[in-house]
Amino acid sequence: MDPLRHHGDTELRPGLVDLAVNVRTAPHPEWLSAPLLAAMSDLAAYPDQTRARAAIAARHGRAPAEVLLTAGAAQAFTLLAQVLRPRRAVVVHPQFTEPEAALAAHGHSVHRVVLEPPFILDPALVPDDADLVIVGNPTNPTSVLHPRGVLRALARPGRTLVVDEAFADTVPGEPESLAGTPAGDRLPAPDGAVDRTPGLVVIRSLTKTWGLAGLRIGYLLADPALVRAMTEVQPLWPVSTPALVAAEVCSTATAAEEKIAHGIAADRDHLVARLAELPGIEVVGTPTSSFVLVRTPGALELRERLIARGFVVRRGDTFPGLGPDWLRISVRDTAVTDAFVDVLKNEVH
Repeated sequence: MDPLRHHGDTELRPGLVDLAVNVRTAPHPEWLSAPLLAAMSDLAAYPDQTRARAAIAARHGRAPAEVLLTAGAAQAFTLLAQVLRPRRAVVVHPQFTEPEAALAAHGHSVHRVVLEPPFILDPALVPDDADLVIVGNPTNPTSVLHPRGVLRALARPGRTLVVDEAFADTVPGEPESLAGTPAGDRLPAPDGAVDRTPGLVVIRSLTKTWGLAGLRIGYLLADPALVRAMTEVQPLWPVSTPALVAAEVCSTATAAEEKIAHGIAADRDHLVARLAELPGIEVVGTPTSSFVLVRTPGALELRERLIARGFVVRRGDTFPGLGPDWLRISVRDTAVTDAFVDVLKNEVH
């Protein structure tokens, strides 16, 4: 098994309670499910991205030319690996492994910057000569949210800074998001002008909060020239009509999204509080998203015992910088959390 290609969905088995995959499992609201069902009657026509790109652009205060729709956020990393020619590519770990896997698959060597617990990002750790830097925010699997000022300190002319915001919408208010910050030369912006960040690329997902992993819909925000270059290597009609409908309606559902984010935060706080009751289970970092990273001796063996008791969590040893004593636990509602912690308590002891 290539650890960079191991993801939470491969851990699932029939009949297990899923705490391994960071996708919200609640039923889709009517305002989302109804348009998706209606889109199924329009599959004879080729997909038209116009409305979806406009909706995403409007949400982030960007131009449609700065939006690239992708078949899931993960596809964006493959397209970047195809288009960019970095002399020194840096991936900040621990984080989602697909960016490094995509770069390696396209012949790029990767320099790893591995953060130590509690996984606070220090821009000085990134080599000055790096012309491609990839970092998650909030980061999978640590659930740590980096301040936008720290991220912007990584930007400079001649460098592409890729910020993976796949889980940004799980944070109420998205206070550290750079999605509304266009790329380009930094301007001495007077009041009210756009403040630009050189070489900025932001990748977003619509599959986590809205429970649409099977639909494959994500997007990238970048300078129009880079969007055009990536469009040229992207397959024709890469995003299906139902996925485009989802992109459009979810991009306008900001009030519902904010309510979900607050619910995730409350459920996460409950999970963290329950885990704090257990000797030998250490929540590492300050979790801000829909998952929590824990360290406990013998985590891999503990995970197998949990599976025998009906619960599956994500192993942490496949993430660079972690090892066999790490587990990632997805946030679920309080009833599921309580049932899980009761089992975990017995297995830890």
